[in-house]
Amino acid sequence: MHRHKDWGRARGRAMGQSEKLVSCFIFSPSGTVISHFMKSAFCAFVLKIQATAFVPLPSPVMVAVTSAYKDSKGGVDNGKYVRYTPEQVEALERLYHECPKPSSLRRQQLIRECPILSNIDPKQIKVWFQNRRCREKQRKEASRLQAVNRKLTAMNKLLMEENDRLQKQFSKLVYENDCYPQRTQNATSTTIDNSCNSVMTSGQHRRTPQHTPQDASPSGLLSIAEETLTEFLSKATGTAVEWIQMPGMKPGPDSIGIIAISHGCTGVASRACSLVGLEPTRVAEILKDRFSWYRDCRVVDTVNVLSTATGGTIELLYMQLYALTTLDPAREFWLLRYTSVMDDGSLVVCERSLNSNTANGLSMPHVEHFVRAEMLPSGYLIRNCEGGGSILHIVNHIDLQSWSVPEVLRPLHESSTLLAQRTTLAALRQLKQVSQETCHRNATAWGRRPLMLRSIGQRMSRGFNEAVNSFPDEGWATIEVNGVDDISLLVNSSPGKLMGTIQDYSKGLSSVSNAILCAKASMLLQNVPPPVLLRFLREHRSEWADTGIETYFAAAGKAGACTLSSTQRAASFGAHAILPLAPTIENEEFMEVIRLENVPHINPNVLMLNDIFILQMYNGVDENAVGACAELIFAPIDDSFSDDTPLLPSGFRIIPLNTKPDPSTPNPTLDLASTLETGPVGSEFSLENSAATKSVMTIAFQFAFQIHLQETMATMARQYIRSIISSVQRVATALSPSNLSPQPSFLAPPITLVAETLARWICQSYRFYLGTEMLKLPNEGNGSILKALWHHSDAVMCFSVKESPVFVFANQAGLDMVETSLVALQDMTLDKIFNDRGRKTLLAELPLIMQQGFGCLEGGVCSSSMSRLVSYQRAVAWKVLNQEEKVHCLCIMFINWSFV
Repeated sequence: MHRHKDWGRARGRAMGQSEKLVSCFIFSPSGTVISHFMKSAFCAFVLKIQATAFVPLPSPVMVAVTSAYKDSKGGVDNGKYVRYTPEQVEALERLYHECPKPSSLRRQQLIRECPILSNIDPKQIKVWFQNRRCREKQRKEASRLQAVNRKLTAMNKLLMEENDRLQKQFSKLVYENDCYPQRTQNATSTTIDNSCNSVMTSGQHRRTPQHTPQDASPSGLLSIAEETLTEFLSKATGTAVEWIQMPGMKPGPDSIGIIAISHGCTGVASRACSLVGLEPTRVAEILKDRFSWYRDCRVVDTVNVLSTATGGTIELLYMQLYALTTLDPAREFWLLRYTSVMDDGSLVVCERSLNSNTANGLSMPHVEHFVRAEMLPSGYLIRNCEGGGSILHIVNHIDLQSWSVPEVLRPLHESSTLLAQRTTLAALRQLKQVSQETCHRNATAWGRRPLMLRSIGQRMSRGFNEAVNSFPDEGWATIEVNGVDDISLLVNSSPGKLMGTIQDYSKGLSSVSNAILCAKASMLLQNVPPPVLLRFLREHRSEWADTGIETYFAAAGKAGACTLSSTQRAASFGAHAILPLAPTIENEEFMEVIRLENVPHINPNVLMLNDIFILQMYNGVDENAVGACAELIFAPIDDSFSDDTPLLPSGFRIIPLNTKPDPSTPNPTLDLASTLETGPVGSEFSLENSAATKSVMTIAFQFAFQIHLQETMATMARQYIRSIISSVQRVATALSPSNLSPQPSFLAPPITLVAETLARWICQSYRFYLGTEMLKLPNEGNGSILKALWHHSDAVMCFSVKESPVFVFANQAGLDMVETSLVALQDMTLDKIFNDRGRKTLLAELPLIMQQGFGCLEGGVCSSSMSRLVSYQRAVAWKVLNQEEKVHCLCIMFINWSFV
């Protein structure tokens, strides 16, 4: 009786709900479901409703799964509840770790293999896997959000510390500003009163520091170390140096760190604050091993090691740095390094130079061909970060003795920005790379892990630095010439050099080459952005490289004899990289393999592949990276290339000499019409990004040859380098912003007229054939049509009507899709981006397109120049008619494209 009263009350509550309510379900104590229908007219309809029951989960092991479905007679099955046992959960978890999303057949196979799951419906197992994937996704997302929260908390702490430091610096400047008039007045009166006895130091703004003798005893070195620690901390967290934010570096949760450069101090200095996903001891271990990450470092020798009473370590180091150009000497340092743990647990590694005036006879003599530079107190402050990882402060402060180089190169050694790019950021990128590799040990392209690729990149960079410097202690000897020559030629036949550069020699085989020839030179460039020039050199190798000469020298390491014939000039460079390798995490450096196509046999008696490969590394292509040098380094390899294969690198290095914008220079942003051959992929080129108007380019090429052909090879190498210099000068003149920017005249440049005319033809032909407007413009000006087409969201690409169609134009989305620039686009053919299915579809629709003027292509997949797959929903192709109504080209628009 009471039970029926409860049901009645529930029915009364259900009757009071909205009229849209069809039925309510009441659970009886026995677990059955009783339905009370409000209106009999809906009885037939409600019978088709699947009843679903919900109950709370009493334990983590018990999982409630409801499956209500129709039986063969059309009836409704009651909800089923499954309480999974620990053994069942274990069996399901095992399968989940093997295959998180099993197919229906796999689930049925699991039921057959595990008798303990025989009483569970396959649909319930499917729901279990769905819930398990959802929980895993939620767990990963929660873990990611926790990591982001920890990073933001640590970044907030860094910013608060930076804010406190800036407030102290501001207070100091205000105090100095208030005291300046009084000091000026006192100084003036002192000069007037003591004019005869004054030292008259008003003109000595840059005095040479007078070093006092340093005590090299253990107690004296400890005193120097403690003084170095104090000065370093005042720079890292205090106001000893006036720091300004480095241009182009904005702090944030995804940035590599807070980067600052010095202003108005002795020498050049840079500072960084960053979060590192490694423990402090591991961070200190990596940073102290400077040779492993600092590519400009030639050698670091530990001369002596002393332990302190407080558990610290004092090291005496001798370090050599490569010269970046052929016009200045290399640098050497005589250093003291102090490693200690502070009272709060922070780990400190600080360094400074020891002067040559050292007591007790401890000194390091100068080495010929090196300039002794000075490292002012610098180092690393490493603190524990809550939640794991470390908070790192870096200070690099050096005096490179700019007086030792020609005046035109002095900005190179007085640039704090260049120091930050090549030293401070290099350290942070190394730490981030190691941290990433520790968490994700995945192989990249070519089966190489990031560690291996980074090792290859370091070998390429050091090999190029060795060629630029050509130290006599490595076996290099200068080839003397009569008179003055702008190209330096050196030869090296030492076994150590041959062992590290010639493959057959290193394997103990007889090689056709028994010497290395290096040809190098430096040139000054005016008003050309280094990233733009470097991209052109990379994308248009055939514009400056002689394929015959490179083929000959690439094959010179093979066993047997070879001769240089005129038939070798039939070779050509592949238009694109056949194997783009993984870039670094910050995308500041890329590595790829290109193929030298159609290479003839050097000698019929020599077994040689028809293709020669070139391993190529390039960096510095980001125009927003102020003060960064751009490098293109390459070395010939073959298909048997391994991680320890000897390399003979050659290449280019372009370094900006002045990074301060000229306030008198106009700052208009160039549109598409002015950047058809130089615009970067994914960004607009502007004069603001090319503030450096002067740069120095260093060229160094290495060739393997037979020593008895030295005179002939030297003549050929000299002519080859001169032809490269001539090509680079011609290209630099063409790429100069002064030639690309709009001129103040009534007529626009011809390339602007061509681009605007083509944009107008594309839109007019689209409207003529498809009967609708392609662009919605406020006015019909040619410039507005061109800009609107350039920024169109869909990829618009035009190709010629030839037997082998090549692309002649693409908007920004099109360039992004095929991952190239307008310069390299002209070397791309249509069959390079379409797969077999896409080519067949296009060829099948081409007659219809030529007949009726347009055609629609179904969605598919194409490929970018970097071999990445791109999917598109559909494509539209149409004929582009010129003003004489003749077919100028064909245009294809890829709609809703994305990378796979």
